[in-house]
Amino acid sequence: MAKEPTAAPKTGGIHAPVQPSPELGAIVGNDRLPRSQVISKVWDYIKSNNLQNPANKREILADEKLKKVFGRDKVTMFEMNKYIAQHVKA
Repeated sequence: MAKEPTAAPKTGGIHAPVQPSPELGAIVGNDRLPRSQVISKVWDYIKSNNLQNPANKREILADEKLKKVFGRDKVTMFEMNKYIAQHVKA
């Protein structure tokens, strides 16, 4: 079965708009965004500020802004979503 070209935009799950906390808003902006965009903007921030550990790319070395979101100096990319989830409201 092919999808219909006039399908409604996705609005649930990872596409549901969420409100970032003020701490997360300092990184991704304070507007409501789909959760997927929040994660994407956090990754853009990490990459543009060279916050991946060069010896272990799976590790994120938090700067002052990210410490307010993560609550620690470093996290793995797998733990990151757990901390971000605490900073968004549906």
